[in-house]
Parts: sequence; structure tokens; C-alpha cells
Amino acid sequence: MNTLPGKTIERLSEYRRTLLGCLNEKKHFIFSHDMAARLHLTAVQVRRDLMLIGYSSVRRKGYDVKELIDTISGIIDSDKGMNVAVIGIGNLGRALTGYFRGKRSKLNLVASFDTDPQKINKVISGIKCYPYQELQNVIRDLKIKIAILTVPADAAREIAEEAVRFGISGILNFTTIPLNVPSGVYLEEYDMITSIEKVAYFVKENQLQG
Repeated sequence: MNTLPGKTIERLSEYRRTLLGCLNEKKHFIFSHDMAARLHLTAVQVRRDLMLIGYSSVRRKGYDVKELIDTISGIIDSDKGMNVAVIGIGNLGRALTGYFRGKRSKLNLVASFDTDPQKINKVISGIKCYPYQELQNVIRDLKIKIAILTVPADAAREIAEEAVRFGISGILNFTTIPLNVPSGVYLEEYDMITSIEKVAYFVKENQLQG
């Protein structure tokens, strides 16, 4: 299978999360229109995505929930799993660590890093915090491939460059500074200010139209 578009991977992740919820509801089959309604998508989009990964529904029963979870997991997840670190364990880093830890069996949050002496060598949100000076050694020893960046904006570019140089292959950037990374390193940037401004804009427009 060729590399899938990023938006398709995002939707596949949402499908899997929805399907896991269906299992908890003891629901073993689901139709495309039901899954689409839960995710505010169209049934056509759901069917198109699942056809893209070679999966089709059972006539009159819909999609087999457990089987589809396994199919999506086989596409998204690494066979051996991947280790993840949070760089910057302030309020946001701590919150992300607490939320993310244990959510996916193939993504293992194994370390955090900070420069604050009050945090170093302590277990924070269930994860050991290492001194930033040990970044290279810990990345190598724990085979960390993904970094979640929650550092101050003025340090983001330098820290991202060092993380890549030490072996990081993917970065999820929660800072307000756009980053540049070499080819072969995947970068995902999430700007919460932009997101809340987008929400505020549509709230304003709805009020004006109402």
C-alpha cells in the first residue's frame, strides 16, 4: 500500500477510537452512515477511506467492528511499537503526559525532559523526568523516535534541531513557533490559539446570522 494522505490517517484514527467505543457498547457491527454520524462526516467519506485500505462491509450487517479495528491498527501502528518523549514538562506537558499515557499499546510514553531542578529525576504523571542535558543518551538508550514539544517558544527551534540530530524521527509541536525539519522527519504542528480563534470566528458568524 502506498503512503496514505495525512487527513486519511487522521480519520482512520478517529474511526478506530469510535470503533473501540462501539466495542464497549457491545456493538459488533456498524454501518458507514452510523459511523459517519458519530464523527460528523458523510457516509461516502467513510466508505471511500475504508475502500482505500481494502476493507468492505458485510452486506446487510455493516462493518465488523473488531475486524475493522484490527485492520486499521495494522495500518497505523508499528509492529514493534514506538517510544515517545515529552520535551518540556510544564503545565501543558504534564497535562499531555497524563492524558496520553497508556492510551495506545503501540505508542509508549517512556520519558520526559526538563531543565527545572525541581522536576529532574522525579516521576511526573507516571513518567520519569530526565535532565535535558541527558537528551542524547536517553533518546539512544530508550530508542525514542517521537518527541512531543511543549517548551517555551524561544527555545523551540534549537531544541527541535537537537532532538532530530540525536535520532528523533517525528515531532508533534505544541509551541507557537513554526519549525523546519529535514526531509525524513515528520512534523505535525498544533497551534491552540489558532484553533480557539477559529472556533470564536464561527461562533461570531453564527450569532450574526442568527
